[in-house]
Amino acid sequence: MLVPKSLLRLTFIAALMPTLALAGPLADAAKKAEEQAAAGDTVGAHDTIRDAYGAFAATLPFSIGKSVFVSAPPQGYGMYAARPDATFKPGEALISYVEPVGLTWRPADGGLLESHFTVDLELLDTKGAKLAEQKAFGSFDFKGSVRNQEVFAKLTLNLTSPPAGDYVLRYRFRDSASGAVAISDQSFKIAP
Repeated sequence: MLVPKSLLRLTFIAALMPTLALAGPLADAAKKAEEQAAAGDTVGAHDTIRDAYGAFAATLPFSIGKSVFVSAPPQGYGMYAARPDATFKPGEALISYVEPVGLTWRPADGGLLESHFTVDLELLDTKGAKLAEQKAFGSFDFKGSVRNQEVFAKLTLNLTSPPAGDYVLRYRFRDSASGAVAISDQSFKIAP
């Protein structure tokens, strides 16, 4: 089968042309923020990116971004020291730092926005059998003027006299506004 030279040339030229990527709201905001920063408007650039990221995050499904055992209570978002391992002594507190992603923010009084989630706890053996549970182990409310994405939960579990062995700590996060559920599973060991 012979292909006309003009068609081959057109195909070759089309292959060399850069692909047009459709810019989305984040790319548009990044371009605007770069222009603002270049013009000396640092705060405006920051606000543009923050607002665009908040709007983008609202489109994400509710999930858990990070879930780690920490050696001391976190001081703020991203301000924690991860434990070197997940082995605990009997009676030692299990402190978890967990970052939910894709929270639903809704209008609140005074022109503010609010988000709320609850956390249920389940203690499982390594085969998934439920050993204990507590509904509404934690409840978290956030209110502000922006869709804050730097949200975390500090959850502390104190087990009394657990037998030595391997376990799974399951936290079930429920976004109150959307009803969506996200699960954080953390394997750990109790060793004397």
